[in-house]
Amino acid sequence: MSTWFAQRVIDILSTLNRIYTTSKYETMAERLGRPRLEIDARRGFVIVQIDGLSYEHLQEAVARGYMPTVGRLLSTGGLGLVPWRCGLPSTTPAVQAGLMFGNRYDIPGFRWYEKEQRLAVLTRRPDHARRLRALISQGRPGILRGGSCYVSVFDGDADLALFTLSTLHSQRFFESVRGMGLFLLFLLSPLRALRVLALISRSYAARLGRRLMALVRPGVDSPFDILSPLLHSVSDVIFTEVQTFGVMLDIYRNVPAIYANYTGYDEVAHRYGPSHVAALRALRGIDGAIRQINRMRLRPRGRDGRFQRPYDLYLMSDHGNTASQPFEWLHGQSLGRYVVSLLKDEHVQGEDLRLFELMEGHPHSADKARYLLEELRVLERRLPPRLRRAFVLARLHVRRRLWQARREEYDLSRQGDVIVSASGPLAHVYFGVAPRPLDLIEVMLLYPRLLDRLLETPGIGALVGRAGERTLVLGADGGVLVVGGSSSSLDGPHPLAPFGDPAYAASQLHRLLHFPHAGDLAVLGAMRPDGRVVTFEKQMATHGGLGGVQTRPFIASTAPGAVLGEAFDDAEDLYPYFARNYVDVAGAEWLALEEGIGSLGSTVDANPI
Repeated sequence: MSTWFAQRVIDILSTLNRIYTTSKYETMAERLGRPRLEIDARRGFVIVQIDGLSYEHLQEAVARGYMPTVGRLLSTGGLGLVPWRCGLPSTTPAVQAGLMFGNRYDIPGFRWYEKEQRLAVLTRRPDHARRLRALISQGRPGILRGGSCYVSVFDGDADLALFTLSTLHSQRFFESVRGMGLFLLFLLSPLRALRVLALISRSYAARLGRRLMALVRPGVDSPFDILSPLLHSVSDVIFTEVQTFGVMLDIYRNVPAIYANYTGYDEVAHRYGPSHVAALRALRGIDGAIRQINRMRLRPRGRDGRFQRPYDLYLMSDHGNTASQPFEWLHGQSLGRYVVSLLKDEHVQGEDLRLFELMEGHPHSADKARYLLEELRVLERRLPPRLRRAFVLARLHVRRRLWQARREEYDLSRQGDVIVSASGPLAHVYFGVAPRPLDLIEVMLLYPRLLDRLLETPGIGALVGRAGERTLVLGADGGVLVVGGSSSSLDGPHPLAPFGDPAYAASQLHRLLHFPHAGDLAVLGAMRPDGRVVTFEKQMATHGGLGGVQTRPFIASTAPGAVLGEAFDDAEDLYPYFARNYVDVAGAEWLALEEGIGSLGSTVDANPI
């Protein structure tokens, strides 16, 4: 009798919970003006991306107990986990372009320079992201067609895109029906609102503590102040919670394709290292979001549970983070200033030599904070006058601190003499002597001592340049590798041996250097004996180039019979998998898509040693 009674209580509580959940999300859908969708024959999918988490560091986080939900799913067989290789550059824009549209061609880094247009391309700028999206899509359907996209560079043809740079427009989030609708979810969940306040308070206290520590133990943290850490904490927590709520609501609405990118770990890893306790704590929060999303995915809706689209869950990362040592700490100046000093020693154009350097250590959190500041600016006029004045003064103070640290908004309307664009341990160097890409032999003729002096520099591991249709890789130990064409060769020690798989690295560099807007010279940071890689940005963990785990992300799925891992040797390999299994296209469009798969991107021949 007691067992029967307990089961009845459980059934009643389960029914009440289902009714409450159904009512809450039905109300949200009505507020948003986005009703539930009719279920078709397709299975849905949810991609939860953990930005910057390598396969190895995921395993470490699980083993140390920071990701209990993921650990439980792995141990019970609910998830199949494998590593994959993301290609070069190992950056979020390149990987998202490959994943969503199957084409990352001519994305040579996180930022780069287009000599013929005198344009510094910054993928974190919405106008540049929109321009890139048009170039990479080329008429192919994105894998998020009819779905939703949260916190991304590209939208993948999603119907709903929240804080997705390629779709940002002048309408403010908190002024829009969509924004206010999602915000109302907090009001419908008082306990969740209290949880958000607790998370903000804990994050703010931790950030203040780390800023105080930076006063006595110098690192990459900004100078101490009180307001900007608070804004960073608020923006990080709000963005995490809103996108988690959005994904849960989308599952309730039977949206066929959902992508959510969680950037908290990548941001903290850049500042403190990939295994630092602060980075692992960021993963604990993401693990909590995964728990909520997975629970929603498995929860039946409706009285008999018949009205739920079946969903496959994918957990993945776009790249890893390798522990790093900044080049600036080795030499007391950035790579760009160092290159210019070498050129001035050669009396190249005397004192008239100009440098434009594109770099920034950890943009994610600052971007979200700036976005939130603009949202709050719109709301100021609704406040009482006295409160408004105080609010404006605080906002302007924080805005000044944020923009003082921002170094990417240069005016490059004039042709500079030297442009150095850093993406972690990979730097592209452009010489303004010509508006076209230069071959390596031209660089050697124009600047006879530059390459030798760079190769003698501690912290520089290899130099890479074009030689017609081939690629030359010069190693710090004297090795020379020629890649491509009919005369591939290796002379001396393999210059790419310190960076992992030499053949894979050679193939990726060969393709990268023949992108139209790759640098005249590419510089790779050296691998240190302790396993760190030298980075050209101010970071304690880095990605974008080669070395360590930065090109070794992970992917895990609940999909039955999914073939993952070794089949994915480049970010572009993800697109055919999702397109074939999930994208709903018409017959003629599908034939065109099938013909395009397998022939995406560069056509440069690659015959690496």
